[in-house]
Amino acid sequence: MASLSSYRAEARTSFLLAYPVMISMLGQVMTGVADSVMIGWTGAVPLAASSLANSFFGVLLFFGIGVSYAITPLVAEAAGAEDNDRIMNALRHGIIINLVTAFLLVALVLVGQDVLHHIGQPADVVELAIPYLLVITYSIIPTMVFQTFRQFAEGLHKTRMAMVIMIVSNLVNIVLNYVLIYGIWIFPEMGLLGAGWATFIARVVMAVWMGSYVYFNRSFVAYRHGLAFGNYSRELINRMLHIGLPAGAQFIFEAAAFGFSAIMMGWLGANTLAAHQIAINLATVSYMTTSGLGAAATIRVGTFLGRRDGIAVRRAGFTLIGLGIGIMLLWAIAFITGKNFLPSLYINDPTVISIAAPLMVIAGFFQLSDGMQVVCAGALRGLQDVKLPSLLIFVAYWIIALPLGYLFAFPLGFGALGIWSGLLLGLTLTAAAMVWRFNYLSRKPL
Repeated sequence: MASLSSYRAEARTSFLLAYPVMISMLGQVMTGVADSVMIGWTGAVPLAASSLANSFFGVLLFFGIGVSYAITPLVAEAAGAEDNDRIMNALRHGIIINLVTAFLLVALVLVGQDVLHHIGQPADVVELAIPYLLVITYSIIPTMVFQTFRQFAEGLHKTRMAMVIMIVSNLVNIVLNYVLIYGIWIFPEMGLLGAGWATFIARVVMAVWMGSYVYFNRSFVAYRHGLAFGNYSRELINRMLHIGLPAGAQFIFEAAAFGFSAIMMGWLGANTLAAHQIAINLATVSYMTTSGLGAAATIRVGTFLGRRDGIAVRRAGFTLIGLGIGIMLLWAIAFITGKNFLPSLYINDPTVISIAAPLMVIAGFFQLSDGMQVVCAGALRGLQDVKLPSLLIFVAYWIIALPLGYLFAFPLGFGALGIWSGLLLGLTLTAAAMVWRFNYLSRKPL
């Protein structure tokens, strides 16, 4: 009974820590959901263009977010050890690493934007996608500023302000979408490009607000020296990059797999690509709720690592994995039972909805695997183990899932269902590998 009560206590503590992160993660992706819904009302081609642009943008954005994740486990471990100097150093070095990463990612898009003309996509889709891609690319800079302060605060178990900021910024985004997409009052009708500018402005608001919170809030006064530039340690930069770059690679391998699946969908036509955008958008919503649990796993496991408490590490990790499975089971039921209704929220096109509906069923099946793998990845980041998980994700998606998806879709003729069946297999393999890895590492002496 003592053991059961300790797991119950951990579940309560972890959920109270996780739910603001879950809401803020959900808010982060709801920017894209709001864009997709409001763009979808203008037609299938703009929706397909947003899918194409976001397939490339998402890979870069999630890589940057992964790099920023290096801050949280180091801050959590230092907080567990009650070492304020290490906490400040993690913040100071995280700021410069994330800013450099942001500018490099923006430069990469500016140099490589023309690749969209050479990947077999419909010409009208590409012409709309590129200007939109350029605008949302600039939002990487404020996003990385926001992530720096958010990951720092979360490492200290301060998770609620990011939630509030994400909720407000989404309201700002929705209002600006309505004004700029459709042209209200003195503003011209900008269509898809208006959605891009709305996203950029909302993310600037996020960055300024989160930075001000960390600078002025009394809870962080002891760490204010961490906001200074200069006096960098090559050793600490290398340590953070050894966590952040593989964590970013994990996101690249996964996001790029879904991005390449969007390219294959484009080979099947604009309607199929639009249907894919709807299904992946909804699947991303569920993914982000459990990403909040993954962030909590990083914080809790990292804190217990700092205290050198191996029993608590395992308890925290497996409790959060169980919570993730429970939440994703609810999402699975919602996707399967709402397979026709949910796509209709995005677009009033029977052809697109008929393509999206069976994809929603497959999305429902891979919810459990998705929940397990994202929470396990967070727990492993708490243990500062990121290199092997990155390799496992690469093999699962790029060596197994995507080749099989191509085989099912084109040579075997299953089309969109074949591509998504390959993704289902990739998620399942990743989940199994992640659970095995955490179980193995958490048994070793700290």
